[in-house]
Amino acid sequence: MMTEKEPFVGKFMKFTDHAQRLFGPAARGDMDAPVVHRHDEYEAASEQELSDFEEETDSEGHHYAVRKTHPAK
Repeated sequence: MMTEKEPFVGKFMKFTDHAQRLFGPAARGDMDAPVVHRHDEYEAASEQELSDFEEETDSEGHHYAVRKTHPAK
């Protein structure tokens, strides 16, 4: 049982221990395996949507996305 004087980290670790016993260990794939791209219609739609953005960098080195501006016709 958790006591009021127990630090947050200790409470959190006890909670995760109980959760692991209940649900089992986290499933992890092979971290060294290469990423497989399916090139399906969802990926094509995502690439199309992302093509409307450009990456910008400010003077402090922060990166952000900006929607591309198209010249008026």
